[in-house]
Amino acid sequence: MPVSQTKLGRPREFDPDYALEQAMRVFWAKGYEGASLTDLTEAMGITRSSMYAAFGNKDELFQRVVERYTEGPASYGIRALSEPTARQVAQSILRGAAAASTRRETPHGCLGVQAALSAGDNGLTAQKVLIDWRQDATARLESRFLRAQAEGDLPETEDPRTLASYITTVAYGIAVQAATGMSEAELRRVADLAMKAASWSHD
Repeated sequence: MPVSQTKLGRPREFDPDYALEQAMRVFWAKGYEGASLTDLTEAMGITRSSMYAAFGNKDELFQRVVERYTEGPASYGIRALSEPTARQVAQSILRGAAAASTRRETPHGCLGVQAALSAGDNGLTAQKVLIDWRQDATARLESRFLRAQAEGDLPETEDPRTLASYITTVAYGIAVQAATGMSEAELRRVADLAMKAASWSHD
């Protein structure tokens, strides 16, 4: 149980890690604006005052959730940067997106793409958090491709920035299709086709 029993008058103790995991799932499934404070606190197993004390307001909680998502379900992106070749980096990201977006135990799709797509004025902070999140991912990938180019692994004729944008765009598209019900197997075929379409990826 996330919340433990305590004596009357004392604040309830809870597992912050569990609470943050549940908040992530709510935002992932319902989006930033679709996730009400009631949805969040009920899933987290805590009161609003406990949520504010532990995580701050809804915007601050969302920021923490994005950080957790990056380190957890979306960690395939960081791991991919350690692959030995540019081709393997790209393939790992695309196949990772297909796998992470279709897990049975979590909502389908990508929290980083879907959580604030339809957010209005109340979701502007969340939109900014996710725009920065996506831009950071593209910048990291561009940096990795620049290194590959310096090492002679990526042809000088290729533009690392455009290539990074291409891979991340396909990865996010895979996540969107996962949210519509496409299976991992179908999305892996899309990933493999995208790899074949990139001339630099051919041996």
